[in-house]
This record gives sequence, C-alpha cells and structure tokens, in this order.
Amino acid sequence: MSSRTTPGRRSARPAPRDRNPVGSHVPVAGGLAAKGLAHARQIGAEAVQVFVANARGWATPPGDPAQDEEFRRRCAEDGIPVYVHAPYLINLGSHTPATAENSVASLRHSLRRGRAIGARGVVVHTGSATGGRPRETALAQVRELTLPLLDELGDAADEPGVPDLLLEPTAGQGFSLCSRLPELGAYLELLDRHPRLGVCLDTCHVFAAGHDLAASGGAKQMLDELLEVAGPGRLRLVHANDSKAAAGSRLDRHENIGGGRIGAEPFRELIRHPVMEGVPLIIETPGGGPQGPAAAADIALLKELREPAGP
Repeated sequence: MSSRTTPGRRSARPAPRDRNPVGSHVPVAGGLAAKGLAHARQIGAEAVQVFVANARGWATPPGDPAQDEEFRRRCAEDGIPVYVHAPYLINLGSHTPATAENSVASLRHSLRRGRAIGARGVVVHTGSATGGRPRETALAQVRELTLPLLDELGDAADEPGVPDLLLEPTAGQGFSLCSRLPELGAYLELLDRHPRLGVCLDTCHVFAAGHDLAASGGAKQMLDELLEVAGPGRLRLVHANDSKAAAGSRLDRHENIGGGRIGAEPFRELIRHPVMEGVPLIIETPGGGPQGPAAAADIALLKELREPAGP
C-alpha cells in the first residue's frame, strides 16, 4: 500500500473495528446461528470463535447444513470474522499411536467444518512430547502428520473460503513443543513456513511462557520479536486474555482484561503495534456465562483500549 498522501489531507486510517475487530469465543449448543450469533450480539462481539466438535472429545459431528449456511451468510453480511478452535485433546506429537491418529482425524474435521462455515482460520495448540520421548522425535512426527493436512488446504494463501491453520503456542507447561517465540520460529521452519500456516498468539500463554508483557515496553518487545521469528503477515489472530499467574510461571490461568498480572495498558500497547494491522482479538476470559456480563465488559474495555491516541 502506498504511503503517499494528498497535499493538505490526512492519510486515511482504517476504522478501529476494521483494523482490530474484538470478539469472543461463543457457545453454539443449540445451533451456530441460532445460539452463537445471538450470544455474540448480546456481548457486542465483532468477531467470533467456535468449536465445531466437543472440545474434550474425539467425535467428529457432521454439523447442520442449514445452520452452517445461515451462520456463514449472516457473518458475511455483518462483516464478522469467524475462527474455529480445534479440540484440546489434539496432540500431533503424542507417543500414543491412537492419540496421534485421532489428532489427525480431529484436526482434519475442524478444517473441513471451518471451510463449511466460512472460517478464516482453525486454531490448534502446538502440542507436547509425551511418554518421555525425545523432543526431536515428537517434532519429526508433528511435521510428518501436519504437512499433508496443510497440503490439503492448497498452497494459495488467502484463497477465498479456505481456512488457514493457526498455530497457538502454549504456556510452557509439561513437555511443551512450542511456547516461547524462538521455539515458534523453529516450529514454522519445521513446517516449511507453509503459505497456509499462521499464528494465533494467546497473551496469557506468551506471558506465562516468560515474555513479560507487563514490563515497560513489554508488549512492543514481544511483538517485535514475533515479527522477527515469524515474518510479516503470519500473525492472524490474538487470544486476548489476562493472566492469574506471574510471567514465566508456565501456568495457563486466564483472567479478565485488566484483572490479572498483565493489566489493561499492555493491551493498548499491543493493539497499536504495526504487526497488529488487521488482526482480530478474541477473548477467552472467565465469567462469560449464558448472559455474558463479564465477556461484554472485557470486549468493551478492549474496544476502548484500541481507540486512536488523539488526532
């Protein structure tokens, strides 16, 4: 995009919603469109994330074509970006053959269902080395199992209707394969920096892994490093969560925005970083519930924090 401006006029800036839609993971029991979008509207969400299967199971339900079509149509009409979170059980580095096999089937299902509902991306955790196996062995298996799934998506980045696979580094618990940003760079290399591969950054995870967002300039420093290891355009989504636990704790304990160890101001710094251009934020904070009072408050605060700093 050209940086030239017309003399006497300011360059156009994208509206805050266009630059960084703020939304939430929404419940869909009872129907993607019927329940999920009603909840999104109630809490003021401009972007949504959903599960398309039991988050803690291996079942791969086919979905309801009528609900899928209505959900996709209404999200497109309202300009709501959609993301799918793959089930938590998925671990492509597992030493257990059945878990590895189920992980592939479950992730393929999430990608297929993501395409059906118009999702921009499918988020998956980067996994761990289980059973005492060497880290290198687990990573080799991740490569073997993931590259075919990426190739099924095609190699044309941003092809309409095809979701990207978004890697979400963990908080560093257990024998995590990817938590700190240098490990993310190596993980992307492991997968040949495939064009359908992106990053979902969870602020609670990266903080717990040791990147101190609460320190002065901490959010900027972290995103500068992310840009260095991942390259431009790889950051596609942010899970905006405060943290109950301290930086470097390796504990994945989400807290409401401004109520934890990160605090509110680092989110303002994060949103204003150039690498965040066009990146939605999704909250996964406590206390949303059926009525969503806490979720609505977190969304409202993030919208306030994204407002431009003066003229």
